[in-house]
Amino acid sequence: MKYEQLARDIIQQVGGKENVNSVVHCITRLRFKLKDESKANTEAIKNMDGVVTVMKSGGQYQVVIGNHVPDVYKAVVEVGGFQNQSPVDEEDGPKGSLFSRFIDIISSIFTPVLGVLAATGMIKGFNALFVAVGWLDATSGTYQLLNAIGDSLFYFFPIFLGYTAIKKFGGSPFIGMAIGAALVYPTLSTLTAGDPLYTVFAGTMFESPIHITFLGVPVILMTYSTSVIPIIIAAFFAAKLEKFLKTVIPDVIKMFIVPLLTLLIIVPLTFILIGPIATWAGMLLGSATVAVYNLSPLIAGIFLGGLWQVFVIFGLHWGLVPVAINNLTSLGADPVLALVFAASFAQIGAVLAVFLRIKNQKIKTLSIPAFISGIFGVTEPAIYGVTLPLKKPFIMSCIGGAVGGGIMGIMGTQVYIIGGLGVFGYPSNISPEGITTGFYGSLIGTAAAFVVGFVLTYLFGGVNKAVATTPQSDITPVAEEVSATKVGQEQILSPLAGNVVNLKDISDVAFSSGSLGQGVAIEPTEGKLVAPVSGTVSALFPTHHAIGITTETGAEVLIHIGMDTVQLEGKHFKAHVTQGEFVEKGQLLIEFDLDAIKRSGRALTTPVIVTNRKVISPNKASHVQTGEPIFIINE
Repeated sequence: MKYEQLARDIIQQVGGKENVNSVVHCITRLRFKLKDESKANTEAIKNMDGVVTVMKSGGQYQVVIGNHVPDVYKAVVEVGGFQNQSPVDEEDGPKGSLFSRFIDIISSIFTPVLGVLAATGMIKGFNALFVAVGWLDATSGTYQLLNAIGDSLFYFFPIFLGYTAIKKFGGSPFIGMAIGAALVYPTLSTLTAGDPLYTVFAGTMFESPIHITFLGVPVILMTYSTSVIPIIIAAFFAAKLEKFLKTVIPDVIKMFIVPLLTLLIIVPLTFILIGPIATWAGMLLGSATVAVYNLSPLIAGIFLGGLWQVFVIFGLHWGLVPVAINNLTSLGADPVLALVFAASFAQIGAVLAVFLRIKNQKIKTLSIPAFISGIFGVTEPAIYGVTLPLKKPFIMSCIGGAVGGGIMGIMGTQVYIIGGLGVFGYPSNISPEGITTGFYGSLIGTAAAFVVGFVLTYLFGGVNKAVATTPQSDITPVAEEVSATKVGQEQILSPLAGNVVNLKDISDVAFSSGSLGQGVAIEPTEGKLVAPVSGTVSALFPTHHAIGITTETGAEVLIHIGMDTVQLEGKHFKAHVTQGEFVEKGQLLIEFDLDAIKRSGRALTTPVIVTNRKVISPNKASHVQTGEPIFIINE
């Protein structure tokens, strides 16, 4: 570990890990909450190689590191054994909007398994294709083995998510895996054979046979393979319980007593309460959709088609399956699953637009297998890996699904068998009487969903959206020596309109000393921050008060809006880009509320620095407009 010794030295000089209540990091510094700041040896820390300076503000002991703070933070967490406190404690860390926090949780849980998720989805899709075209027989050993590979992650999904979810919530990964494994334990599925002991909730939609009890409490056995929500909720409570138990269990027996009690409490609780409630929520959703369809097929189509991908995220889509089976048995046809058929096509339309527009190579690479698996109806890689993290493309795909679902509702599309997914779902829409209007509705609806998802994402999805606040041709050079760049130099434009301040004159020592980099500071007069250069967003802190951009020549530009504004925890800031996104000069990055930040007592002085290059010819003007040159740097 590259920064292990530095991490050890820092922990020792802040008074040892027993003096640390919590540690988080922002874009340049470690932020400790110490039990007793007097125990910290500030001068010793300042003199360490790799430390810029030390500051104390807002009840935090701040060790300024610079660009490598994420790596140093990781080392501090590992060396200090702070993993179980959660790298960014939800109680002390940035809050942001509820939707942003939700996206962060979902992305953090699913991102680690995206590669395998995409791979297994492609195998399932190709296996279905090989059978459909007659290359493989469904009874052959080749098909069975490929099917096992494709189903491996999906069937045991709770185990994988148990690991990633509990890790996100600050618990021990192997406890999460154990909870997930219990949910898919094969022996439990055999216990439902034979007559039940008794039935609970008889005569209601929640009627459930009871085959086993736990300490006299009835256990409702359900199928949790491929499920998502039960294990995530269980992991959340497990992490909280584990954290509590570690505070009350003696160290000498903590290693085995904490996981013992956590599993003994959480696993039964999941089977008795968490799992059934999540499943019943899906059943209620299914009943509600049938009621909506009876009221208006158009409204039902828009509702189901538009929200289907949201249902998939929460695992509530499984509630529609028993409704569809019941309709097929009693009516010979089902409209519910038919109306959601277009959603996957809207999703892959959005993914294709992302692939064509985005310049982030990681997302572009992931888009290819996500698109392929989505063609065959496996959209989880597309949702969790591409559209949902980017937010707007996911919304556009939902709109496309709503359009397709509405068309299919109007044209009376129904399914007559439980058939394939994606492109293999079309035969399910063929009536026993032959081709009907409903079948044509499935063709038109899916085509419309794909086109709408693609077009809306391409035009309005916010993927590398380059809207120059000040056109390059309209920029008026403020200082001749700044605007006239030579070969091997790069011009930096002002990201803000405001008064120019010498970097040495600002209050934050980390910036004024020049230790973090060279540049200028600006007192903004309007609350819009645009890109001063073209490049990739290499850092965007969750509170959106600071952003880093790496140019194509490797220069690292850091912009920090205001002083100590991290304490606002994201309030009054709104980001319009995401980390990893390629941005153009003049593109809107962040909006912020000038007046609200001033009322909070924070200074708005905004350093604009280059952390890994020398700055020459700074702007001599006292005021700049957005897009005017402020300095140039050597490549």
